[in-house]
Amino acid sequence: MTAVSETAAGAGAPPRLPRLPTRWLILAVICLAQLAVLLDNTILNVAIPSLTRDLGATNADIQWVINAYSLVQAGLLLASGSAADRYGRRKLLLAGLALFGLGSLAAALSQSTAQLTAARGGMGVGGALLLTTTLAVVMQVFDAEERPRAIGIWSAVSALGFAAGPPIGGIMLAHFWWGSIFLLNIPVVVIGLIAVRILVPESKNPGGGPPDLLGALLSAAGMTALVYAIIQMPESGWSSTEVLLPAAAGAAILAAFALWEQHTRHPMLDLHFFRDRRFVGAVSGVVLITFGSAGVLFLLTQQLQFVRGYTPLETGLRMAPFALTIVALNFSGVAFRMGARLGRPASIAAGMTLLAGGFTVVACLTDGGYGPLLLGLLLMGTGCALANPAIVEAVMSAIPEDKAGAGAGIDGTMTEVGTSLGVAVLGAVMNSRFTTLLPATATGAASLPAAQSATHTPADRAAVLDAFTSAIQTSQLAGATAVLTGGCITALLLWRAERG
Repeated sequence: MTAVSETAAGAGAPPRLPRLPTRWLILAVICLAQLAVLLDNTILNVAIPSLTRDLGATNADIQWVINAYSLVQAGLLLASGSAADRYGRRKLLLAGLALFGLGSLAAALSQSTAQLTAARGGMGVGGALLLTTTLAVVMQVFDAEERPRAIGIWSAVSALGFAAGPPIGGIMLAHFWWGSIFLLNIPVVVIGLIAVRILVPESKNPGGGPPDLLGALLSAAGMTALVYAIIQMPESGWSSTEVLLPAAAGAAILAAFALWEQHTRHPMLDLHFFRDRRFVGAVSGVVLITFGSAGVLFLLTQQLQFVRGYTPLETGLRMAPFALTIVALNFSGVAFRMGARLGRPASIAAGMTLLAGGFTVVACLTDGGYGPLLLGLLLMGTGCALANPAIVEAVMSAIPEDKAGAGAGIDGTMTEVGTSLGVAVLGAVMNSRFTTLLPATATGAASLPAAQSATHTPADRAAVLDAFTSAIQTSQLAGATAVLTGGCITALLLWRAERG
């Protein structure tokens, strides 16, 4: 099968080729694989009670089962993107699907939390390959004219995967055992392997030089340590040894990685990208939009379950309009047309302003039933539909096409960092505010259930609930502020880059 792009390093832009007639079918296959990977970031949350009961899992066991996937994925994203450029994006897309499928099967058949944790780590390897190669393939099979709409659809599927996890997991667990949520991935993987083999053309950068093995090792170790520290923040505290040691180690290793990349002849990551204001602005937007979105949605799930008393399935269904709005606006082409009319800087500014507005509505209008929540979710979905594709396109357009895998690796890594930071930081803000507002009878309680069990009068229970509601509101407003700030910074940097 002929390659779409096989440009040597420094040879300039690849020749313009006719559009592939199967390009939209290729996008559908890629999005199916992307959906499976992102579902596994959230679908496991609703299975925690089942895992605790069936496997005898402790809280520490559950944390490792959930975080093994994210830790491995975050550590390998940069290396996966670089490897895809060097060895072939189609080849590593197939490898990612196979590893993800094998990991899913092992997870479904696990008989202990140790086996499940190992299987989730294997799924993380496959997930890292898939997240980088899917976006890199989009960049190769679509030309500059169609690429914004294709990226919009890819981004919409990403949002759908994030939001659809809880309701799908709830439906499966209502009828089957917890392993069924992993078996869902098997038919997706089989279809993906067949379709990618038939439809997706190979593309790579054969002139990239020998592999940067030390760079890959340093980036993986540094990112894993850093993300581990972020994940530990809410539980162990900002100043704990469990956070400070891995954070310091991660920072030192990443500094060594940057130094090595500056001096090696064939770097895995070209640090000259960071001299481009478009790239810096877009990367800042990625971190801040995912910081606010992941953190606020994490808080919203707790608000709906602990304050309003919804089950996990009911919570997922009530949050569905957020993802459905993104999907509808991108699949219909409305977001693409709005983005084309506004341009990238204005699209990002408007989208992130709408997203911050939606966060504010959700945080402040809590007494009007489902109506205000629906309004907030619709604003959030519209904002994401407008801003996300523009940010991703800005990241990828600042990078040469023959390094599309590296660009996708950077985008995925910043998304992972932003998501982990959002949950950790906004969760820590919530916990701090909650413990400050607790009545004296519940002082020292670390969670809402613990505080409620420590109280004995209706007045104290009401005070505990008010403290929790206020804490969530404060954290959601902090998330809205981060997103609005990110929108302004990103739009300003991109506007200056386009003018200069």
